[in-house]
Amino acid sequence: AILGPPEVNISSCRNCINVTIKPPTSHFRIDKTLLSLIDIYGELEYGITLKTPDGEHKRPHETTTEEIFSTVIDELYPNRNYCVSVMVAASINKNSIPSAWKCVTVDSVARQDYHMVTIAGAVCFSLMLAVALKGLHSGGFILQNKSFPRTLV
Repeated sequence: AILGPPEVNISSCRNCINVTIKPPTSHFRIDKTLLSLIDIYGELEYGITLKTPDGEHKRPHETTTEEIFSTVIDELYPNRNYCVSVMVAASINKNSIPSAWKCVTVDSVARQDYHMVTIAGAVCFSLMLAVALKGLHSGGFILQNKSFPRTLV
């Protein structure tokens, strides 16, 4: 039997890529229950190929006993596009189809940091604006409640 391509999702992090892998589904059933590849083989081997501007790099194979698992590829250059393909095999079944390439641009600064800076800047700006408006109101420059005496009008 050929092990079909795994489901792969990738996301970028600071100078790294987070790769989430779901092994291919099996077609074996026992009492109408679909067995996973972990149920059948106990342990799976996976290999990740990383495509960079320099070429393709095969990473050392690793093993897992989990249905869905993640790994991080780190020490990457920021603001570069990287693509990942994953192959899943079993110790007694090396016939497999790798996943399609998934690509992402690696962040130089985590996106969360950008959001925090944006929110903090908006809050500071709002506070400064409120203080300035309160000062102008107290000084009598805007929203004056008192009317001028008739002689000054």
